[in-house]
Amino acid sequence: MNNETNIVLTEAVFYILLVLHKPLHGYGIMQETEIMSGGRLKLSAGTLYGALSSLLEKKWIIELPMEEGSRRKEYEITSLGKEVAKIELSRLEELVRNGNSIIER
Repeated sequence: MNNETNIVLTEAVFYILLVLHKPLHGYGIMQETEIMSGGRLKLSAGTLYGALSSLLEKKWIIELPMEEGSRRKEYEITSLGKEVAKIELSRLEELVRNGNSIIER
């Protein structure tokens, strides 16, 4: 995964990647992110659609074909997006380990 191993995701992007392990439309992403964060993270439409555009460009997510008659676009994480999320999770786990080792002394 070449130069993307040193990336740092925003909390919003990390949650979007997590919730897109199942196909969702924009409003569903907003709802699931809020639920998963215990109500702490509430994505605005601008934040969400800016992030989705960036994630599509990076090929971390894909837009699924729309059902006939539907106006809702659905998105899903790609294998590359899953790899990025795993790398970020490892980075966050390292932060917690290091923080705990110092704070718990």
